[in-house]
Amino acid sequence: MNTLEAIRTRRSTRKYQKKPVNAQMIDWVVEAGRYAPSGGNSQSSHFFVITDPDVLSELKDMVYNAFLNMEVKEGMYRSLIGSIQKAKSGKKDFFYEAPCLIVVANQKNYGNNLADTGCVIENMMLAANELDLGSCWINQLKWLNEDPTLVSYFMRLGMKDEERIYGAMALGFADTIDGLPEREPLKRTGNEVKYI
Repeated sequence: MNTLEAIRTRRSTRKYQKKPVNAQMIDWVVEAGRYAPSGGNSQSSHFFVITDPDVLSELKDMVYNAFLNMEVKEGMYRSLIGSIQKAKSGKKDFFYEAPCLIVVANQKNYGNNLADTGCVIENMMLAANELDLGSCWINQLKWLNEDPTLVSYFMRLGMKDEERIYGAMALGFADTIDGLPEREPLKRTGNEVKYI
């Protein structure tokens, strides 16, 4: 698969097999993230690769409770509204039961924290596609990056005082007939281009 093919065929996977991803594949995906560009070559992203079922279960409960206690407000981002509504309807899983969740933290007072995290996660999603793994960007932890319970939990996992979470990615084998992620490119209906 060449780079353009990996980009065009990358699609979000929201249903995963229970099968764990082997450590070498995870390492390749993380390595792709580590080689992402960063502002001033800061390389300040901090990766948390979570495969421990107990930790994933605890995170699922914490995120569920955080959204359960939030109220929808006018002008709120639609996906955030969706997360709140899902919690209020009893849906707990924010990472689609993927066997691996890669969380990316960065310096909270660094102007490129979100941009750098975006580059990191895109690199990892493309690497996952190359390896026939499914992946999906996960917003919920970024939206809760000042939630005291989650901050404290991630500090126990090794996050530093000056860091916060700016993105996460679900990773695993797609729960499809052939075990491969969906790869049919979606029609482009936005992302206008103007050549000057």
